[in-house]
Amino acid sequence: MDGQKLTVARRIRRRAEYERIYGKGERLHGRFMTVFILQTDKLVPRLGVAATRKLGTAVQRNRAKRLVRELFRGHKNTSSYDVVVVPRREMLDAPFSRLEADYSSLLRRGRKKNSLGAVSNGKSTRARTH
Repeated sequence: MDGQKLTVARRIRRRAEYERIYGKGERLHGRFMTVFILQTDKLVPRLGVAATRKLGTAVQRNRAKRLVRELFRGHKNTSSYDVVVVPRREMLDAPFSRLEADYSSLLRRGRKKNSLGAVSNGKSTRARTH
């Protein structure tokens, strides 16, 4: 069990870090969660989970956090990204395979958007077409 623990280097802990990711990161809405993703210059991916009381009781919030940590551990190819996950209540009743599919698709969309021209200030460099 200790080999699976998220180390301090892989966790987002401070409020200022969460606010930076919320402000400058890409927000992606999925069926079971909202993911904020921000490319960094760090070599290790980092995870933050924002499970508020709106989600449910302490037991439900802790279960959602465990599920999110397991999703994060299963997707090691997110290096150089900070990821903050805001779980939805539907996450608690969904099968894990559906959660994995939702999380994977959100990460793919986030990486695709970042590779299309997002710069460090969170603004897109692509021309608008309207």
